[in-house]
Amino acid sequence: MGRAIHDPGAVASYHHLHGAPPSGAACRGLACFACRADNPERWAEATARRSPIYCLGLCHVSPAAAGETARPSVRVESAEPVLLENIAAGGVRDLATYLSRGGGDALNRARSMSPEALIETIVESGLRGRGGAGFPAGRKWASVRAAGGDPVIVVNADEGDPGAFSDKALLEDDPFRLIEAIGIAAHAIGAREAVIYLRCEYPEAGEIIGAALREADEADWPGAVRIELTNGRGSFVCGEETSLLNSLEGRRPMVRIRPPYPNEQGLYGRPTLVQNVETLCAAPWIVERGGAAFRDLGADAEPGVKLISLNAMFREPGLVEIPMGIPVRRIVEDIGGGVKRGRLMGVMIGGPLAGLLPPRALDTPFAHSALASVGGAVGHGGVIAFADDTDLASLIAEVFRFGAGESCGLCAPCRLGTAELAGAFERLCAGERGVIDSTEWGSLIAALEQTSLCGHGRGLAEFARSLEKNFPEELAACLR
Repeated sequence: MGRAIHDPGAVASYHHLHGAPPSGAACRGLACFACRADNPERWAEATARRSPIYCLGLCHVSPAAAGETARPSVRVESAEPVLLENIAAGGVRDLATYLSRGGGDALNRARSMSPEALIETIVESGLRGRGGAGFPAGRKWASVRAAGGDPVIVVNADEGDPGAFSDKALLEDDPFRLIEAIGIAAHAIGAREAVIYLRCEYPEAGEIIGAALREADEADWPGAVRIELTNGRGSFVCGEETSLLNSLEGRRPMVRIRPPYPNEQGLYGRPTLVQNVETLCAAPWIVERGGAAFRDLGADAEPGVKLISLNAMFREPGLVEIPMGIPVRRIVEDIGGGVKRGRLMGVMIGGPLAGLLPPRALDTPFAHSALASVGGAVGHGGVIAFADDTDLASLIAEVFRFGAGESCGLCAPCRLGTAELAGAFERLCAGERGVIDSTEWGSLIAALEQTSLCGHGRGLAEFARSLEKNFPEELAACLR
């Protein structure tokens, strides 16, 4: 469905044109940054790399290196598992076992329903996108079906938020759940084709999902929809759906101006359902048990369950299925066991394009609106704890260094402003004083906030605003 790079200028937009990072290459993701004191030599290797790696999805053993095979601890804290039942039992990687455990029943039930009734079930569940913005999934499915034409499904498996590894676990240990979910969504919107866009930093996931697709194809299951797997090339902005579509079309991975939206004109101009792995993988349970049952697992204002990824700074890191709406404090102190050394400095939820929550904000419910009110976000569900061996200036430098390196370059404030902010705080960390004042800071952040076309620049601005809100004294001490 289009994997070759047709635009020669697109080559510079990727970190890993020729496949996964080499074995032993150290990760520079923020989860590894938080734990850099645990392995200073490995962190030095990560910072010395000419093309840094963000991120390997091994945040539970950070600081990590490519090729490590440690599996995360898996726990279910919701009333019952929606997503982790097979994974908690050790994983299911062959079709016969998947079907023997009840896999496929939801697909059969979905195909006995009209597309309209199936979509209404997803609407009733209150399921929101689990990869970032949290757009209601049912509304997205309905809009793609209403667009008519020849719709296509694009599975966003480019899980790029540092700190998140939930999609990696689903792909590696329950691949047929995703295949079944694609079959359900295809029936709902009338699609005959789907493509999985996989993060190239996940080579084992690629091998497993590739083998699962071949086995399913030989069994003509799920039937009615042809599923293709394609690998990304290392670009954080491809987590944004229109950048991902451009990448699939062999063009530069830059955000598209909207409208038109992908549900109307997406991949090669076709109506396109772009959904991430976790969102789709909730569909079989919802179809089997009903939308109301899924809604009841969460809070009144925030239905359902969510996978969260706890980094190695927690005493009990790993992958956890939680009910939406529980206090962040329960995640940090009870489920995660608190930080393994020192005191908690802050918690980053949903990656660097969200915010940093101080300890005093831990009673905030884990819900979209509640977290937004305190300068945070649900995002992909990565939860990175920082202990007090991380100071605010070094964290700001690392976030904006990441932001500058991953900018697609389309927006000048994002391309230039992030690099200027990163450089200023790097010099501050090196001992130079008076490198940036509050006026310069305010101007650069306002430009990112007001003129960035996509969530990359705007998200970095949200990170900055959260610091202003949650760490005013510490930030003021950094500005002249």
